[in-house]
Amino acid sequence: MQLFEQRGFHPRGDLGQNFLIDLNLIDSIVEQAELSQRDVVLEVGAGTGGLTMSLAESAGRVVSVEYDRRVYELAESALAGRDNVTLLRCDALKNKNRLSPRIVEALETALAETGEADAALKLVANLPYNIATPVISNLIASDLPWTRMIVTVQYELGRRLAAKPGTGNFGALSVWVQSQCRVKLLKKLPPNVFWPRPQVNSAVMRITLDHTRRARIEDRALFQTYVRGVFNLRRKLLRRVLYGLYRADLDRAGIDRILEELGLDPQQRAEKMDVETHILLANRLKRKIDARPAVGSAKECC
Repeated sequence: MQLFEQRGFHPRGDLGQNFLIDLNLIDSIVEQAELSQRDVVLEVGAGTGGLTMSLAESAGRVVSVEYDRRVYELAESALAGRDNVTLLRCDALKNKNRLSPRIVEALETALAETGEADAALKLVANLPYNIATPVISNLIASDLPWTRMIVTVQYELGRRLAAKPGTGNFGALSVWVQSQCRVKLLKKLPPNVFWPRPQVNSAVMRITLDHTRRARIEDRALFQTYVRGVFNLRRKLLRRVLYGLYRADLDRAGIDRILEELGLDPQQRAEKMDVETHILLANRLKRKIDARPAVGSAKECC
């Protein structure tokens, strides 16, 4: 806070800047990350570098990202001499569906520099509210060898990440994350642990990659598209939604057969289906689409 006053600038609400000022909470977050010298940490939202310094003491490498030039300069000064920290001034995202290539390149370099064949990546961050969802979702979608996330997010987002089927918070993000990860809300945070104080509560979330869960998904890109599609029209009946999503690949009879084979009620709605059922349905859709006869595959008559 004093650093900001000395420099004569204020946190930017449009960038979701709410800095974590509770030192005990910072220690708890680092402890939950269970870091070792084999780990590379990604931190999105370096702020003034307080959490970054704690991460650098335990991890092999830290790649920290700060978008705001003014705050970046504060972090750069605080982290001077930390040779295992790479501080980047850039946007964390290339677009809403992809992490920044600059960040991915820095992470791949850091992983290689550990010299460990089993080097792992962990996201540990007080995530800016306005980009928390795409950062989490896109890291899960990537091929980076991440194993764990310990992140602070808005409390409502934390509830969505951990939501159960049939509840108001259950949606595409819930299915996408839980299909591949174990999710736990570790702690609800009041506004007074941040500066400036946000108008909402926050949460510390632990998201752990589960390779067994992920292996059940036959095509992750198709599954992600499927999940977004069925929850974009979550109030509509499942059969009608699937007709619209896959009309270029499957006829109505084909979709009806899939629902019948899986024992799914065509009048079902996506928000009432559990994660396992969504995976089974997406896998079956993929197989039916892949099994279509290729155009022009029939033998030509001589």
